[in-house]
Amino acid sequence: MTGPARFRFLSVERELAAPADWNRADWPRLWRYNLHYFDDLAAEGAADRASWHCALIERWIADNPPGRGTGWEPYPVSLRIVNWIKWGLADGGGPCVEQARLSPAAVHSLAVQARWLRGRVERHLLGNHLWANAKALVFAGAFFDVGEAARWRDEGLALLHRELREQILPDGGHFERSPMYHATLLEDLLDLMQLAARWPGLVADPELAPWRATAQRMLRWLRVMTHPDGGIAFFNDAAFEVAPDLAALEDYAANACGLAHASDASFGDQGSRVVSLPEPEPSIATLRDSDPSIAALPDSGYVRLQAGPAVLIADVGAIGPDYLPGHAHADTLAFELSLHGRRAIVNSGTSTYEADAERLRQRGTAAHNTVVVDSADSSEVWSSFRVARRARPMNVQWGSDPDGTLWLRAAHDGYLRLPGKVIHHREWRLRPGSLRVVDRLEGRFASAEARFHLHPDADPRDLGVGADSGLRIEASTWHPRFGVSEPNRVLVADFSGRAEHVTEFRWPVAG
Repeated sequence: MTGPARFRFLSVERELAAPADWNRADWPRLWRYNLHYFDDLAAEGAADRASWHCALIERWIADNPPGRGTGWEPYPVSLRIVNWIKWGLADGGGPCVEQARLSPAAVHSLAVQARWLRGRVERHLLGNHLWANAKALVFAGAFFDVGEAARWRDEGLALLHRELREQILPDGGHFERSPMYHATLLEDLLDLMQLAARWPGLVADPELAPWRATAQRMLRWLRVMTHPDGGIAFFNDAAFEVAPDLAALEDYAANACGLAHASDASFGDQGSRVVSLPEPEPSIATLRDSDPSIAALPDSGYVRLQAGPAVLIADVGAIGPDYLPGHAHADTLAFELSLHGRRAIVNSGTSTYEADAERLRQRGTAAHNTVVVDSADSSEVWSSFRVARRARPMNVQWGSDPDGTLWLRAAHDGYLRLPGKVIHHREWRLRPGSLRVVDRLEGRFASAEARFHLHPDADPRDLGVGADSGLRIEASTWHPRFGVSEPNRVLVADFSGRAEHVTEFRWPVAG
């Protein structure tokens, strides 16, 4: 919120000049969603904008009669309920009305919104939407001291209990396999734990214990999926500044919820010298502690290798739940690489949810660091949140050699649908000063290329790639935030007509 009626969401700033602007069809839907969330009530420096917030809440009530427009869709209702309640309880009061931040009209509106939401829970969408609905019902059920609110609370808690088991995998990852949404749900869980601490008895101790254990596993998962620069890896829908980063969530967990700081825990992984993932994916309990330079998330399908100044994070898992692939990208066997604390090889990120050509391109295989066969996507992404036939990983193994080389192998069947029945095999071999990527295609194909997208600040020479490397360089774009496109370069290895290609990257071990 940059002014009393001015907002910057998704890197675009607009003025809310008239009541109709809340629902302007020529403004992107996600931008309008953000307008109705009221996230600024819980943002940094929110206290300095309290008078703006008071006026905005009253304006929203006047301009958005019940049931009309974007703001009454269940997802923005859910986020707004939580934000209004958080803000209303903060500091024991505020400047809007005597002894309270929320006016009687705002409290009445909250009750109406909770009643509306209870009848429109997004069971048809599932995933993070259903989770947000359940969280909002629990918040509303705690805030209001009436019999009706107890039903909101009980229904929300029952949903959370079920969805916690459904959505959080044994390795701690959110089942949609997006680090961005994982961080969002982790913050939600910490919010619920803090709410339970404020209202003793709201959640029974046997229910609270699984919340704490799950939060610890989710923190560990996010640590594995965070680059040395402190930001998330870009797999599936992911961008900066949508969810809190690891450091913020660790501090929240430690200071507000009493959880051990993630950096106090071992970073090493459950794994053996050679580990294969059978189908279905195994429980994390089947694996043993070993090399701390290998951190695997076997249920989610991500593996992190760390050798000297190099950190590699690879996707060797399913794109997401079969029944909920909306935030999936065709990024199977893609990876990202950081060197000396800075990103070097990056997936392209996410800048839009609009159903257009750019959204389709960003979800496609060519926007990720993997192999494109016959100009096809490894998983058939379409529209904004749709996937048809999708790649399945197979033969996943990882380990280390006596000389210290870390390695990871996997294959996928996403190209079996092509006439040539192609299977893509990939091996990564990481040492402190080099990365060797071996791609092998089994089957018949007309064209094949391995693509490696560089961070905008990275130079091909930083990776030992010169004019004689056999790689061509193309112009592309990187999308670290919604609404943002930064020019970058892609290294392309064309191996059409050959079954195998080896790409070597080298760098100095010293910074």
